[in-house]
Amino acid sequence: MSGYAGEPDRLGETRLSDGRSLGWAEWGPSDGVPVVLCPGAATSRWLGFGRDVVGALGVRLISVDRPGIGASTPAPSRTFSDVAADLRQLSDAGGLGRPAMVGNSQGAPFALACAVEGGASALAVVSGADEVAAPEFAAALPEEVRGLVERTAADPDGAEAFFAGFTAEAMRGMVLGGAPDCDLAVYQDPRFDAAYRRALDEGFAHDAAGYARDTVLAMGRWPFDLSRIEVPVEIWYGERDTSHSPDNGALLTSRIPGAHRRVVPGIGGALLWTHAEPILTALLEKVERAATGKNT
Repeated sequence: MSGYAGEPDRLGETRLSDGRSLGWAEWGPSDGVPVVLCPGAATSRWLGFGRDVVGALGVRLISVDRPGIGASTPAPSRTFSDVAADLRQLSDAGGLGRPAMVGNSQGAPFALACAVEGGASALAVVSGADEVAAPEFAAALPEEVRGLVERTAADPDGAEAFFAGFTAEAMRGMVLGGAPDCDLAVYQDPRFDAAYRRALDEGFAHDAAGYARDTVLAMGRWPFDLSRIEVPVEIWYGERDTSHSPDNGALLTSRIPGAHRRVVPGIGGALLWTHAEPILTALLEKVERAATGKNT
C-alpha cells in the first residue's frame, strides 16, 4: 500500500431543504456502488479510507461532514434523527438510492441511527464508539470516561460547553496519546498525518461546536432501538483497541438482529485504514445479500 489516505477525487456541497449545506468528498468511480462514510470525532470529509482499493472494488466512497463540522452548516440542537434525515436528503440529491454505510469511531452511532431509520442498505461499524452510557458498562469504564458519562447525563448543556473547549491539536494529541504502537505506525505515516491534520483543522472550522454536539449525543443514552435494524450489519474492532468499546463490540453486536462481529488481531483503532479492503469487500457482499432479502 502506498499510503493510508489520499486526496479525494471529487469535493462538493449539497443544499438541504432548510437552506443548510452538507459538505462531502468522494473517492472511486462516480458510477460505483455508493458507500457513505460517517467519519470519526471532529474529522471532516477530507479523511477517507481505502484510496488504493476503491477503484478495483467498484466503490464510490462518500465521506460526509456532519452539521457544524468542516463544510457543513452548524445545526446546534440537532439529534441523531436529524442527522439521519440530512443523509437521506443527501442520498436523494446525489442519486445514491439507499447506500451502504460505514460508521467509524464517533461516527458509528450516527450510522446506526441511519440504519434504524431505514437509510442504509447494509452497515459496517468499524472501531465504533459504543454506547458507553449503557448500564452494563458502568463498572467496566475507566474512571475518567465514567466521569464524563455521568457528567453528560447530569448536565448535558454543561458537558457540551466543556467539549466545546477542545481544539484540533488537542484531539490529535488525545488520539495519538492513547494509541498502541501498531496504530502509531499508521497515524505517524506522513501521508496519513497530513490528511488527518487537514481533516481535523477543517473539522474545527466552526470552533468545536460540531464536535461538542456529536460527543454529547454519542456519550448519552442512544434514543433509538437497535433491534429495529433490518439490514445486514458487520461490527469490526481491532483486538488492541482499548478506547472505543469496553468489550470490543460484543454487547453492541448482541443488540442488533443478525449482526456479525469480527475482532482483528495485531491492530487497534486504526483498523479502518489497515483493513480497508476486507471491510469494503465484506460490506459489498452484505449489499448483494440484502438485495436478495437475506440479512446474514
